[in-house]
Amino acid sequence: MTQLNSRTKKIAIVAITLALVLGGGGIAFAYWTSSGTGTGVATTGTSTGLTVTSSAPTGSALSPGGPTQTVAFSVNNPGTGSQAVTSVVVSVASAGGAAWTAIPGCSASDYSLGTPTITYGTIAGGGSLLGSVTVTMVALGTDQDACQGVTVPLYFVAS
Repeated sequence: MTQLNSRTKKIAIVAITLALVLGGGGIAFAYWTSSGTGTGVATTGTSTGLTVTSSAPTGSALSPGGPTQTVAFSVNNPGTGSQAVTSVVVSVASAGGAAWTAIPGCSASDYSLGTPTITYGTIAGGGSLLGSVTVTMVALGTDQDACQGVTVPLYFVAS
C-alpha cells in the first residue's frame, strides 16, 4: 500500500506542478488594451511657371495686305504637377511684353494676329500643349517701307 500512496503522491505532485505551470503561463498572455492619437503633416509645392516656345513661321514673306504666316507654338509645363491652361494671348511685342519700337516707321500696328488655335486643358508635369497663331501685315494705305526685311517679335502669355 505504501507503493500506491507513493504513486498517488507522485501523480498529485505532477498534477499540481502542471496546474501551476499552466496557470502561470496564462498570466504571461495577459495584456492591457488602449488607444491613442497622434499628428502628422504633409507639404505641398507651388506651381512652376509655364513656358512658351515657338517655331519659325511657315508661309510666304509678309507684305501689306499680302499673305499670312503661321507660327506654331508649344505651351510647356516644366513642373512636376499638373497645371491647367485656359488662355494664350499673343501680341506683337518685345521681350517681357514691352511695346515694340525698335524700328522707326514700323510698329506693332503694322501687323495683325489671328486668335491662337489651341485645345486648352490640363498639362501633366513635363508635358505640353501645341498651338498656332497667324500673322498678317495690315495694308495701312501709307508708306510701310520701314517694315521691309523686319523680324516681327511675338510675345506669348499662357495662363
